[in-house]
Amino acid sequence: MRIATYNVEWFNALFDRHDRLIDDGSWSGRWDVTKAEQTAGLGVVFAAMDADAVMIIEAPDTSTNRDARVALENFAEHFNLRAREAVTGFTNDTQQEIALLFDPDILSAVHDPQSDDTVPRFDGQFQMDVDVDAHPDPISWSKPPLEIAMTTPSGPLRLIGVHAKSKAAHGARNPAEATRISIQNRRKQLAQCIWLRRRVEQHLAGGDDLIVLGDFNDGPGLDEYEKLFGRSGVEIVLGEGTGERLFDPHAQMVLGRRIGAMPATARFKRKGQPYLQALLDYIMVSPGLTAKSPRWQIWHPFDHPDCYADDVVREALLMASDHFPVVLDIDL
Repeated sequence: MRIATYNVEWFNALFDRHDRLIDDGSWSGRWDVTKAEQTAGLGVVFAAMDADAVMIIEAPDTSTNRDARVALENFAEHFNLRAREAVTGFTNDTQQEIALLFDPDILSAVHDPQSDDTVPRFDGQFQMDVDVDAHPDPISWSKPPLEIAMTTPSGPLRLIGVHAKSKAAHGARNPAEATRISIQNRRKQLAQCIWLRRRVEQHLAGGDDLIVLGDFNDGPGLDEYEKLFGRSGVEIVLGEGTGERLFDPHAQMVLGRRIGAMPATARFKRKGQPYLQALLDYIMVSPGLTAKSPRWQIWHPFDHPDCYADDVVREALLMASDHFPVVLDIDL
């Protein structure tokens, strides 16, 4: 079985107000890429992946007159994808939903949010003192994680799709303000990851097979603020100390590494400067799934040999998004 996570930059801009795919020469939300170019690129990438399920980060908008599920199913029909049914969770006001596109002939999948007295639903609030003033602060998700109860040919599987808070200092007017906003955002991002880890621990305690996947806007060794707080959000979700841990080989590669080969899942354009690459997207699996021959790939157009060798796929990946798919093949 193939499960993937894919952050599609400004997927929302490719659909009109009736959730129909726009395939013309007007500019997309991507820099110097038309809607037709991005749409065609996405069609090639999704068809080449041929995944049983794709957790889509920055999926189209759901609002009063929009429906991410309808938009994604229209997209799948346009490109004749076998992953052609979509499920969404709690909506948000960022025009960037989290959604699962899956093959209904192989799987069933429903939104199944969890909660108890200690760990609230992801559309609620989590109380945590993040500014060290001895008073709990209400933490919320701008993009609540998507909790999926899935049935596979070999049994039940839990998925949690994640788009954690960005640490970028948007709106800063000077270096001091940028530092303050970055630290504030880092605190909130870590708090979100602690909240998520609590949910992970509940599933592990219940013996569930679990996959946590998506864009964490974070990773081991990614920025200088990690030194200030001692760890990354990814390390928190994977697990620390003596507790049961999730596993992602790309995170494992960079844990504690200061130099050497570093995997990357995103490539950002910077005016007048070289591209910035980062490891932001992960597929973390619970201990029981590590025995089912999991095999991870990052479909980076310059790092993955097969993607690089295929001119059509390579160019499609560059047109489609500033992130690249992370793909998990596993014997389920």
